[in-house]
Amino acid sequence: MAARLTGRPAGRAGRLSGSPAEVLLDGGTPVMVKRGDGPGAVRAEVAGLRWLAAAGAVRVPAVLGHDEHWMVTERVPTGSPDPAAALRFGQALAALHAAGAPHFGAPPPDGPQDAYIGLAPMRNAPGTDWPAWYAEHRVLPYVRGAVDRGTLLPGEADVFERVCARLPELAGPAEPPARLHGDLWNGNVLWGADGEVRIIDPAAHGGHRETDLAMLQLFGCPHLDRVLAGYQEAAPLADGWRDRVALHQLFPLLVHAVLFGRGYGEQALTGARRALAR
Repeated sequence: MAARLTGRPAGRAGRLSGSPAEVLLDGGTPVMVKRGDGPGAVRAEVAGLRWLAAAGAVRVPAVLGHDEHWMVTERVPTGSPDPAAALRFGQALAALHAAGAPHFGAPPPDGPQDAYIGLAPMRNAPGTDWPAWYAEHRVLPYVRGAVDRGTLLPGEADVFERVCARLPELAGPAEPPARLHGDLWNGNVLWGADGEVRIIDPAAHGGHRETDLAMLQLFGCPHLDRVLAGYQEAAPLADGWRDRVALHQLFPLLVHAVLFGRGYGEQALTGARRALAR
């Protein structure tokens, strides 16, 4: 598979036992081989990696080859999280966001509108007003999905609908669309052995920059205080951003409620009620 997609002989052949899997190319070069989780998933991820790389900000693994179902990327040797690397990562993340997007919901160039965040479908539909777009495409579809799966009760959907109705006043100052990684939890942050951070597995789209930062805080990140300090140094966030973290975390929490169950639904409810209490 790796040989076919890269045009380079593989030093270790055989069937892949999992995805992603490490494979050695001829000469001992390690690469990662990954199978897409659904129709268009590889196309979306490849387009996302290339769009993020084009910003010249946060580093991403190079795409070495792909088809409709499989992709091959460089393997990143990892090391230990480091405060200095975290500060640089925050600065680079600010530069990535500042590279911008044509509109909220913009897919990467050559990327599909119907993409994924993890295993969940994610539609990249255009919008010009962030509160309305966030409600329509990043909150309410996953509320409906969670109700359908029984991880939210029908009556609990009203809490999220009330948040969405108040989004224009809760969202803070208007900002231009940012170039988002889109699934920036700690597992998608690689601390390179060379002292530089890479980000992997994007659900890239145009969105609000605070969403990436809120997701990074939701699932924990080593030296998060240094990441945020670097970001604030490069591109200060609007006043009140800490009060809006719960609002931006609704998207990943609802996705997790759809995929993984009631516990995440309860966390999303807590965040929604916290937002309404402001």
